[in-house]
Amino acid sequence: MSYTVKDFSNLIGMEGFSETLLNNHFTLYQGYVNNTNKLLTMLDSMMKDGKLGTPEYAELKRRLGFEFNGMRLHEYYFGNLSDGQTIDASGRLFRKLVGDFGSYEEWEKDFKGTGMMRGIGWVILYQDNVSGRLINQWINEHETGHLAGCIPMLIMDVFEHAYMIDYGLKRADYIEVFFNNIDWVAVEGRLKQII
Repeated sequence: MSYTVKDFSNLIGMEGFSETLLNNHFTLYQGYVNNTNKLLTMLDSMMKDGKLGTPEYAELKRRLGFEFNGMRLHEYYFGNLSDGQTIDASGRLFRKLVGDFGSYEEWEKDFKGTGMMRGIGWVILYQDNVSGRLINQWINEHETGHLAGCIPMLIMDVFEHAYMIDYGLKRADYIEVFFNNIDWVAVEGRLKQII
């Protein structure tokens, strides 16, 4: 089974994201899908050929985490963007954010602050799959820093390719535009009922 590139062209025209930036970002995402498929094919072939103990197999296994997570995180990221909504203050997600962070504003401050950390990566609002608690987490690269078993709910790309074409070095401006374009219905749809 091969992974297919998902179509996110509905985001073209979204306020604050130029068509050039989005098309470049879509092309980058397509590369992750293609590389994931190539790596899975190569690994399958190496396994059939009995090359499991080789350094080449080990390196391809390590690389798979980078490429696969690059694919999947971009799908979550594009999937939680729209042309601007406000969070439903009576919804489960809003109430959960208030319960876990003290207020929506405190959660937003923490999420944005995490996004302003120096370095490249991702900011992910996770839901702990055991306790149900919401946690904002920084992810280096694509495969480093994930909270084991937690459910990604809101994903913000803070690699330079996500904003530099439109915002240069002004990451804070990009983060504000990102917040203006969150698809809160999609994010709330990722929230699980955990006992």
